[in-house]
Amino acid sequence: MAMAEESQEIGGIHFPFPFPPYPIQKDFMVELYKVLEGGKIGIFESPTGTGKSLSLLCGALSWLRDFEQKKLQAEARLLAPGSGPTSGEKNPLLSSSSRREPSDTSRPAGEPDWVTEFVKKKDERDLVERLREEQVRRRKREERLQVCQDGRLRFAAKRMKQEEEETEALLRLSREMLAAGSGSEQLEQLECGEEHLVLAEYESDEERRGSRVDEAEDDLEEEHITKIYYCSRTHSQLAQFVREVLKSPFGKETRLVSLGSRQNLCVNEDVKNLGSVQLMNDRCVDMQRSKREKNMTREDKPKRKTQKIQASCPFYNHEQMELLRDEILLEVKDMEQLVALGKEARACPYYGSRFAIPAAQLVVLPYPMLLHAATRQAAGIRLQGQVVIIDEAHNLIDTITNIHSTEVNGSQLCQAHSQLLQYMERYGKRLKAKNLMYIKQILYLLEKFVAVLGGNVKQNPSTQSLLQTGSELKSINDFLFQSQVDNINFFKVQRYLEKSMLSRKLFGFTERFGVVLPSLSDSQENQGLGGFQQFLKSLQSGPTEDSLEEGQAMPLRPASPLMHIEAFLAALTTANQDGRVIVNRQGSVGQSSLKFLLLNPAVHFAQVVKECRAVVIAGGTMQPVSDFREQLLASCGVEAARVVEFSCGHVIPPDNILPLIICSGPSNQQLEFTYQRRELPQMMEETGRILCNLCNVVPGGLVCFLPSYEYLRQVHAHWDKTGLLARLSVRKKIFQEPKRASQVEQVLMAYSKCIMSCSHSEGHLTGALLLSVVGGKMSEGINFSDDLGRCVVMVGMPYPNIQSPELQEKMAYLDQTLSRTQGQPRPGTVLIENLCMKAVNQSIGRAIRHQRDFASIVLLDHRYARPSILAKLPAWIRDRVEVKATFGPAFAAMRKFHREKSHPCLV
Repeated sequence: MAMAEESQEIGGIHFPFPFPPYPIQKDFMVELYKVLEGGKIGIFESPTGTGKSLSLLCGALSWLRDFEQKKLQAEARLLAPGSGPTSGEKNPLLSSSSRREPSDTSRPAGEPDWVTEFVKKKDERDLVERLREEQVRRRKREERLQVCQDGRLRFAAKRMKQEEEETEALLRLSREMLAAGSGSEQLEQLECGEEHLVLAEYESDEERRGSRVDEAEDDLEEEHITKIYYCSRTHSQLAQFVREVLKSPFGKETRLVSLGSRQNLCVNEDVKNLGSVQLMNDRCVDMQRSKREKNMTREDKPKRKTQKIQASCPFYNHEQMELLRDEILLEVKDMEQLVALGKEARACPYYGSRFAIPAAQLVVLPYPMLLHAATRQAAGIRLQGQVVIIDEAHNLIDTITNIHSTEVNGSQLCQAHSQLLQYMERYGKRLKAKNLMYIKQILYLLEKFVAVLGGNVKQNPSTQSLLQTGSELKSINDFLFQSQVDNINFFKVQRYLEKSMLSRKLFGFTERFGVVLPSLSDSQENQGLGGFQQFLKSLQSGPTEDSLEEGQAMPLRPASPLMHIEAFLAALTTANQDGRVIVNRQGSVGQSSLKFLLLNPAVHFAQVVKECRAVVIAGGTMQPVSDFREQLLASCGVEAARVVEFSCGHVIPPDNILPLIICSGPSNQQLEFTYQRRELPQMMEETGRILCNLCNVVPGGLVCFLPSYEYLRQVHAHWDKTGLLARLSVRKKIFQEPKRASQVEQVLMAYSKCIMSCSHSEGHLTGALLLSVVGGKMSEGINFSDDLGRCVVMVGMPYPNIQSPELQEKMAYLDQTLSRTQGQPRPGTVLIENLCMKAVNQSIGRAIRHQRDFASIVLLDHRYARPSILAKLPAWIRDRVEVKATFGPAFAAMRKFHREKSHPCLV
């Protein structure tokens, strides 16, 4: 990995960097290097504006560069004539991610020396042989990438040839149809399509071991080199990281691959127009299977006329995807460039990027692909011996929990039962015995699940009213016993659904024959999306449900209800102590639901930690980190000595920030915004008076965070009634955070434009006041830099709803499973505090965004002064915070701070 710029030596390590790094960036990269070198688990916190992404990038790729160099040197020594492995020497080759059988168990005691020597020499020969094979593969890969420089000419030639072949095929088909008559051809296609819906003989795993594998895909299989997997929350954050790579000294030499969903990478317009993530996935898989079946028909049954079930994807061409793979590895490309290249080459970027994973040095991907085992396997991601960096990881625990939690409603259960029953009645005589057995088991499960909700599958769920409503929270075993399905092996049912693709066949069956199903409203359909599908949906940009409310059409076609139920059935295979089932009976059977709640996210994170060489969990605000240590890492079996925690300060000068905790308002009213007190008129009025005073001394923009949208509405209405709103409007124009995501950008633009115009005028308005919500659209990912956020005010402590059954069960689970130090609060209580402070830290971190920025941070609640709460603020804020018992001194400090920063020449 050759570098284009000179390296800077920091702590004996050479770190290429595009500019002289800050001291905290130097410390960050050195600690990161040590974590990767030592195979540790690192929790890294670096505030926004300190160059965290660039530090992660340069530190990790510097380690990878040195690791590859050490590996090549060790390889050269081993392959040199007359040399061999030296006992006691730490060999980087043993950490290689190449696929190999792990060395088995230790040798039995008393084994003869000649046997031990023979085994040792055999291991050495195997190692040398494997190294020679790796050398050959590496040389071929480099030669392939060298000749890929003129790959665009090859793309053009291939494309022209393909277009000619398609034109010729269409002409030939037209002549055949004229000769044979189109009516019989259409009838045959309909019959073939119906045959395609019938389940093939289901094979167990043991029967499938000897089955034929697609040779073309085998040809694309490569050995995985040591690499870094970098993942973040959204595609926009990943795109920003790729731009950082391009600007860094590693930009020209790093083999980088960007992974995404089909919604982001598919170039087949017919598939993209389906809208739904699940439908796109299913149609893509069906088109691939259609292509394989047509190839098998041509090869194995030459006398039979080719059956055209549906059109195969023209972009799923292995030769073209091989060329696309090499183009991806040749230079760094973001997702937009990848899609454009795929269209030009008529090759699928979704699969082409996956074929490039083995030879890539840096793989950029969103959270779910790494944290969801089935998706990870489908994408071809292998973590053995690799490095994983999880950025923006402040909500990692919630992300894992949400991905693996799922909910199905009564309408979906009834629909799936009706759909599957009609399918069995039509094809029952053509199905194999094993298929019939599993279908009947699934029908039985659906029937019992509806019965638990108080309904009957034979009736319309929307018309079945419930006499008793409410929620019950049950363990997995209790739910299975109550449902009378404890005698069914859910592991086998899950495996059958995956291998047989029954839900896709049911979807095609319903489309073809117009199967009548019980009613299912759009809201019920969206409610029943599995946690993983909901998370995928949250990553996408574009229309949302809000646009539907405004009358804008969004073409989303509902998938088969069985697709959602599959995720629920899979969740029921979780260990009894690690999850719960919530039976929610509301109004009618159709509105009622079954929800699986994951209590222990460590069961899904454990495999990542176990397989990877090193894992880095990074974010701008990671406090409090006790959740990561106890709920995630300790529960995964990670020893405390393997966990390294690093938190760096901010790049701003100490006097560029003023954090204040204000315990009382202007009228000496103690500030305590508990759920019982925050709606009192005197508390809302005191908050308004504080903001009025702050608006008089704070220039530019002031962002005020309140606990909820409902409280924001109540406060705004009370201020309007008492005249406080008019007083606030004298100095600042007031904006409110909208509930609809589609309106956020519009409000932010108006807020920014108002501040800009006020800075260039000498009117009575000095800026704008933005009323926002903790955990809302503007508390994460929005930068209120410079005049957009000269002051951030946090009203109260946004504790979660402790009455929530899910939260209560989570607290009880932690109290039972985590150890408690004497004199310390229970783990469940600590969870509540940590959730509150994570939300606070994310919100107040919106202001300071670069080295020359300055802002004040105001925490309105006397409870912030408690030592246990203060300890959970970020270090760069905690070290400078001032506690003000009364409002007078706090207001004087605010006025002095902003006067000095806004008019330094007057000081």
